[in-house]
Amino acid sequence: MSTLIEAENLTRILPAIVPVTLVKDVSLSVGEKEFVAVTGPSGSGKSSLLYLLGLLDQPTSGTLKIGGRDTGPMDEEVRARTRLAMLGFVFQFHFLLPEFTVRENVEIPMRKLGRLSRSQMRARATELLESLGLAGHLDKRPDQLSGGQRQRVAVARSLANDPPIVLADEPTGSLDTKSSEQVFHILETLVRERNKTVIAVTHDMDMAARMDRRIHLVDGRVAEP
Repeated sequence: MSTLIEAENLTRILPAIVPVTLVKDVSLSVGEKEFVAVTGPSGSGKSSLLYLLGLLDQPTSGTLKIGGRDTGPMDEEVRARTRLAMLGFVFQFHFLLPEFTVRENVEIPMRKLGRLSRSQMRARATELLESLGLAGHLDKRPDQLSGGQRQRVAVARSLANDPPIVLADEPTGSLDTKSSEQVFHILETLVRERNKTVIAVTHDMDMAARMDRRIHLVDGRVAEP
């Protein structure tokens, strides 16, 4: 099993009169086709760690490799290309752009990466949305969908460029029980059937228990769960 993410002594400190340590000396590795939960109390650094792993923030110290490449020397353009090609993101709130249709929202990451033609992007967005049970909603705006449907669109968008890694930050946190179960099942299917690696921050211990393993944080450090 190849290692997709490897962090060593990853630390993030916010500079201030009294510096705030978000993540401290975190070392971990995550391989292909893993379903990993990141757990811990509120304020323990879960989301901060996910943002570091997703190249949305930069560490104060330590090293991070994505797909075997050291991200430290990367300039912002290379970091952006790495995010687009290697990483998909699902957040607690869908962050769909309200002025675009569901299908257009899914096409946005493909447009930024620039690998596909316009017709190919449209076809791929359609296929992804239909595979997630949204065939009848392609041309609707996000505000015409339920919360669970919008989150499924967000999952489709995270898969737009076929990244090997999907990072999810409380992906079911704002959903009702039925929609939460649907989204969890989709994330599990990504691992079991589409060979993706999924790392999900969650407060839901039932969800975490159904995943392959757990990374537990306390005060920014990895601790025993």
